[in-house]
Amino acid sequence: MTAPGALRAWLEDRLALGPVVRYLEHKEVPRHRHAFLYYTGSSILLFLAVQIATGVLLALYYRPTLEEANASVARIVGEMPLGWLVRSLHSWSATLMIAFVLLHLLGIALTKAYRRPREATWVSGVFLLGVSLAFGFTGYLLPWDELSLAATKVGTDLPKAIPIVGAWVTRVMRAGDDVTGDTLSRFFIVHVSVLPLVLLALAAVHLYLVQRHGMSLPLDEERRGAKGPVLPFWPNFVLREAAVWLVLVGVLLTAAVLAAPGLGPKADLMAPAPEGIRPEWYFLFLFQTLKLFPAKVLGLSGELAALLVITAGMAAFALLPFIDDRPAERKGRIVTAAVWAALAYAVGMSVWSLL
Repeated sequence: MTAPGALRAWLEDRLALGPVVRYLEHKEVPRHRHAFLYYTGSSILLFLAVQIATGVLLALYYRPTLEEANASVARIVGEMPLGWLVRSLHSWSATLMIAFVLLHLLGIALTKAYRRPREATWVSGVFLLGVSLAFGFTGYLLPWDELSLAATKVGTDLPKAIPIVGAWVTRVMRAGDDVTGDTLSRFFIVHVSVLPLVLLALAAVHLYLVQRHGMSLPLDEERRGAKGPVLPFWPNFVLREAAVWLVLVGVLLTAAVLAAPGLGPKADLMAPAPEGIRPEWYFLFLFQTLKLFPAKVLGLSGELAALLVITAGMAAFALLPFIDDRPAERKGRIVTAAVWAALAYAVGMSVWSLL
């Protein structure tokens, strides 16, 4: 036996990868007018890999303390070889990952790919979106500049509107009554230790469910019952994925080089909030929604009323497969119209906030 053959035999004897290889060799991907949405899922994995690699490099030099956080980021950007590029890649890959998670879920919602038996796949994807947003929220504070401090104060102040437990939730998030160095340390630990473990576990469950139930067909094709054209996963679909990844890496590098994120002055706990603060783009519509509510709504505080409305909307989004239990009927068309309306609202509120 040749050396490569002996190595394959050794690995197969210990890892038993044969069934996995045979599964991938026989796996087929449906071909239809919505098939381009399949590439959004794998693109998320690409940006996640960039996040992990660049995050590890940044953590080697970052110091999560009140005195050194901002200075360590300045040192990474100004002194470390290509440190500015690593930080920019980390920032832009986070933005693109969240964008593609939203695009992926939106495509699934509009094509009703969450229908039975894929309800759990959808719910796990919504949880992945929540964890991705938590990454963005916790990572925003880590440069410890004026803008990140002010935005974090606003964000962590919102739970106070919740009766009974609201003040406690805020204290847990801040590690005290106000945003301090303890908050920075807590956000760093959550960002680099807790959230990655949760994300990897959810991603494993999500990928298993995708393989378990397969990729869905468009609703009209599934109703006809006729099997449409397919594409072999290996090597055809993988080569197409590689081409998409190559384009996205080019987009990521271009954005990282031409629009590297800046670093503001070191945060001052005693300074007033700077004018015109706003959250990252994926929180803009929520930020603008909160500003629309008056001080009192039906005897409730405006903030509590807004949180109740937002929470109800998030719950409806997570439970969409169970709400849209008859996707081919009139109820399904109403749900589709509601998804489009929600998308228009989010885009409109975001643009309004920017203006």
